[in-house]
This record gives sequence, structure tokens and C-alpha cells, in this order.
Amino acid sequence: MTQQQMSSPILVLADQAGDHLTPLARQALTLAASLTSADVVALSLAAIPDVAALSELGATQLLHADMGQVARSSVVASDALVSALATDNFGLVLLCSDYRGREIAGRVGALTEAGVVSGASSVGFDGGVLQIGKTALGGSWSMRIVIEGQTPIVGIASGVIDEAEVASPVALTPQALSVELSPEARAIEVVSSVADDSEGVSLQDASTVVCGGRGVNGDFGLVRSLANALGGAVGATRVACDEGWAPRSEQIGQTGLTLTPNLYIGLGVSGAIHHTVGMQSAAHIVAVCDDPDAPIFEIADFGVVGDVTEVVPAALAAIEEARAQE
Repeated sequence: MTQQQMSSPILVLADQAGDHLTPLARQALTLAASLTSADVVALSLAAIPDVAALSELGATQLLHADMGQVARSSVVASDALVSALATDNFGLVLLCSDYRGREIAGRVGALTEAGVVSGASSVGFDGGVLQIGKTALGGSWSMRIVIEGQTPIVGIASGVIDEAEVASPVALTPQALSVELSPEARAIEVVSSVADDSEGVSLQDASTVVCGGRGVNGDFGLVRSLANALGGAVGATRVACDEGWAPRSEQIGQTGLTLTPNLYIGLGVSGAIHHTVGMQSAAHIVAVCDDPDAPIFEIADFGVVGDVTEVVPAALAAIEEARAQE
């Protein structure tokens, strides 16, 4: 794909975690700035948009809709995105391809009759035609997708874009966006909320990820202990999230996050393809599983066939001993 640019503006859903843009939102803005010679329009649903970061990463306009706590709902965010689309003739919509982003993309696609691609690994031009790159079947298939008709909606996978600040940031003044809420969105009420008091490194930012699967049998204390010892973040397989052992925000795989850490450690992870598509690009893969025939060992750089309840405490003891000798 070449470095051509479109002449139409690009709309980016600029998700925030607290006061700051999420890593995926930062990557989406970087990509948008490289793809268009027109405006990069950021849509923020946060109470206080991260204006400085938006400007530094290439946003030239800022639409702001403070939806309060209900903005966390993918239904409400979808309605806001549809309202934003009506403000200009956009050539592309970019958003994060995380669990919430996939729901938003699908709903907006259905409402606007637009084509949707989630988990995109690249977006660029070939022969003047916008093409979206995506891998499938565990990376064994690579596709280039062309979307015709309505404004295409593309969710980018984590770690495929290196964020970069623009040379000449534009001072941003938030423009209030009036959002027409659907009956479904108006019916949503936040009864209570609990702050995320998790400590340590963000999963999307982490260079080391320790992931728990079915084999930990619900004991995520082991997973978190090893992650803390290594200064890493905790991830989970779909089964672990379905069982309620870990929050959905920690899910890695086809229906969760796609990560490219320096080190991935799978504890009790068998290596089903819907999980490995989200972690197989890690620089180094370590697997601990009691099944010697588990598929995870086929892609692992280092494997241990054993019980995680025995291997992890031994590893923690070895780490502690090594640090005591430093």
C-alpha cells in the first residue's frame, strides 16, 4: 500500500480512560492524520476531553458530547457516532477494535448501512483505492478489503500503528455535538458504578503480559502474582472471562484484544485459535500447560509441561531469589 491520502475528512472516536486518551485511540488518531489531507475530526464523549493529546496526535477539529456515565454504553456511543457522521461528508470512520469498539462498529454499521471491518491490521491506498488489511485463521490468511457505498467504519487492532505526534499541532476548540438518542439509549440508566482500582501496567501498554486460561481453574491470584513480579499486566482467555474469573476488559483473542507484547506468558492456556490470534505476534511466547499436546506449544518459544499451581510458585521463588542476589 502507498502513502496516498484522501481529500475527505476522517472521523475518529477518541476513547479516554479517565483524563487521558487510550493507547488505541492514540494509534487511531495517528493513522487518521497519515491518511487524509483534510480534517481529522475527533469525537470525545468524555467529561473533559484530552485536548492537548488530541492536538498533538493530529486532530484538527473536536466534536464534544458529554454524555455522562451512560457514554460507557456502546448503544449511547453508537448514537453519538451516528450524530457526528451527519455533520460532514466523512471518507472514513476509525475507532478502537476492543470489545466495546466492536459493538459500536457493528451497531453504527447496521444503522447507517455501512461496511464494517474490525481488527484491521493496516489501512492504506493501492491504485487510489482505500484498502483495509486484516488477517484471519490465526494469521495464515491475509486479506485486503475494499468497502463500497456508505462511509466505511474500521476498527484498528492494538499494536499495529506506532503513534506519532504531528509536526504542527492545531489548537482545538471543542464544538458541542447534539446527539439524538435512540429509544434503546434513552432507556439506559447507570444505577451505580465502581472505579477500576486495579494497579500496575495497562494491558494494552504492557511489554509483559501474563494470561490465565481454563487450566488455572479460577485461581487468578497466581496469574496476578506472576504479573506483578514481572511488572506486567494480566490477560485472560475467553473461557476464563465467561467463567467470571477475570473481567471482560482483560480478554485476549478474536473477540477481545489483539496485543503485541515483548513477552507473553500463558498459564493454563491450551492455545485455541480464537485466543492465539490475539497474542501470536508477541516477540517471545512462554507456555505453561499440563497437556503436552496443547496447540500453544506449537507457537511457544519456551514451554513447560506441568501444573500451574506448582510451576508458578516455583517461578516466583526463583525470581525472588535472583533479585535478592542483585
